[in-house]
Amino acid sequence: MEKRLILAIVLSFVVLFLYQALFVKNPPPPQPSEEATSPQKSPPQAPLTEPSAEKVQKEPQKKKETFEKITEENENQIVVDTALYRAVWSNKGAVLLSWKLKKHQDDEGENLQLVPNESEKLGKYPFSLRTEDESFNQLANNSLYQFSRHQIELTQDQSQKIRFLYSDSEGNQVEKIFTFHNGRYSLDIQLNVYKEGQKIHPHLVWGPGFGNRPPETKNQRFGGKIGAAVRSGNKVHRHQEKKFNPEKNTYNFVQWAAYEDNYFAALFLTSPQKSSATFLKQQENENNPHFFLSANYPQKAFIGPKKLETLNQFGYKANKLINFGFFGWIAEILLQAINKVHDSVPNWGFSIIILTFIIKLIFFPLTYSSTRSMAKMQELQPKIKALRSKYKKSKKDIAQRRKMNEEMMKLYKEHGVNPAGGCLPLLIQIPIFWGFFRMLVASVEFRDSPFILWIQDLSTKDPLYITPILMGASQFVQQKMTPTSADPTQQKMMLIMPVILTIFFMNFQSGLVLYWLTNNVLQIGQQYIMNKLRRKKKSQSNGKRRKK
Repeated sequence: MEKRLILAIVLSFVVLFLYQALFVKNPPPPQPSEEATSPQKSPPQAPLTEPSAEKVQKEPQKKKETFEKITEENENQIVVDTALYRAVWSNKGAVLLSWKLKKHQDDEGENLQLVPNESEKLGKYPFSLRTEDESFNQLANNSLYQFSRHQIELTQDQSQKIRFLYSDSEGNQVEKIFTFHNGRYSLDIQLNVYKEGQKIHPHLVWGPGFGNRPPETKNQRFGGKIGAAVRSGNKVHRHQEKKFNPEKNTYNFVQWAAYEDNYFAALFLTSPQKSSATFLKQQENENNPHFFLSANYPQKAFIGPKKLETLNQFGYKANKLINFGFFGWIAEILLQAINKVHDSVPNWGFSIIILTFIIKLIFFPLTYSSTRSMAKMQELQPKIKALRSKYKKSKKDIAQRRKMNEEMMKLYKEHGVNPAGGCLPLLIQIPIFWGFFRMLVASVEFRDSPFILWIQDLSTKDPLYITPILMGASQFVQQKMTPTSADPTQQKMMLIMPVILTIFFMNFQSGLVLYWLTNNVLQIGQQYIMNKLRRKKKSQSNGKRRKK
């Protein structure tokens, strides 16, 4: 049974090691550029070369609409300033030039920019329009729109609108109305588009890409892949940029579509009865692809952190954006629990320690049962060895093996020992470990969260490797203190486990290492008390026998 336990634990860490290896080897992206704070002209928007998979939907009109020419003479920038973000829009194409989060910083300590730097280089910005008619795309995305205000500053619970409008005498009109709310990362979208007098429903585009991945530094994070997430029906379909599949990039009856990285997202809520979403790839050359997400019938947008509480407030099952993976329900419970702890202890590192202590208390009955069972198994080893010596041919003789097993089970029953009792409680705790791992990988709360001294980001590895070494040492001490029924050869083999775990934990998040280290320290204390009580009980039992 102990061999199986060792194998289960090793395989679990192999999976985790391979998982993190996939995420920390991303090539370094370009450095983020500074936001333009003064009005400047954005370059002309080039057409998407990727052919559209869906037809432009038209509503039948009895007669074509005609419009007077409405435009603006000069390009202007419109600033929207709220408590959570600062956004800059351009009236050229009515597109988004910048969206900086005030409560999240990049590696340079500046407010985090979610509009990709590639937008300026390519002349393609978020909130541009896409149809199958490239000439109409050029018109819609490069015309100078009339706009309702130059600046919005929101305080308290205020909400305000910006209206962009362009039309010409050919029956083309584009109206974009955005409503912003202070204290929310979401905005309302109203889109009214006419092409040659007929109302159409073009796609609203986000891209190229999402945000600006920082260069390779010592603060490498897990789960850094970027791509699209589309919720259609009750399922969320995910597409990574590096695994783009042109045959599976379009979905119908979409509730929402999002461009995301591990911690942040730009989500578009749509009308699921008639909407579609497409993940597009534009290849300028073999080494420089650009990706875009587009969706029609947009109603709302959410541009911000993938925080569970925030997404739950937004609604529409947007919390499914957070990819907790296997045992995700455990990770979600742990996240809610640690948030409660953090309300009282405003340090995520100490919150991890306290939550680990609480988990240890919850699992104490199982751990106690496991230790007792292993201790009893250790006491029975002489009798078990005698039985195996008695039935030396049991490996080849089925009758002898059956007889030996019967006597072994009888021995266990007489002494009240469950042979699986020492392993099952430990195996049950593996999902908790995996839930902790996924919680630390996917939760934006731990991004840039310091603990003490040299640990300034619990979502990255320990830069000095101090906690992994301490974890390995505590694992060794714990293993030496724990009763075992293994033979001397197996015991020596098990001493390799702390070395293997230390190597695995070198590149894991420091928050996860802190959890495992705390768990080991608590287990050592618990084991010390239990060993002391067991020796005392054994001494008392021997004393009574002598008196008799």
